[in-house]
Amino acid sequence: MEQVLGYLGLGLVLALAGIGSSIGTTLAGNAAEGALKNKPEASGSYMVLSALPATQGIYGFVAFFIMLGKYTGGEISGALCFGIGLSVGLACLLSGIRQGQVCANGIVGVSQGHDVFTNTLIYAALPEFYAILGLVGAIMAK
Repeated sequence: MEQVLGYLGLGLVLALAGIGSSIGTTLAGNAAEGALKNKPEASGSYMVLSALPATQGIYGFVAFFIMLGKYTGGEISGALCFGIGLSVGLACLLSGIRQGQVCANGIVGVSQGHDVFTNTLIYAALPEFYAILGLVGAIMAK
């Protein structure tokens, strides 16, 4: 059972973070597609904001490799690996989705002629902070 929990935790961190990034980038990407009709010259801003939620998948990938080394090296138990994987995965899932929503709103604002690109980057960094905290927690676990 311990081994099942360990590998389930590894799978969860990778899957949930990837799902969060997929949903977040899709939310922002859909807004970008619509925004291109209003203001196509701002496509660079749309692309940056659409790509931002992809970072949660990267954090999940890094956490996966760190946890894999600690789990197979005997530093952490299967139950701890499961707990870390679930918590980091959920943090990345939810922050990726919410970050995508922030970015989508910023894209709409830019397409309407408002100067909100920089502010949107700042606001989008706030939910990302929690994914980073989750990754740091995975690194610090023993």
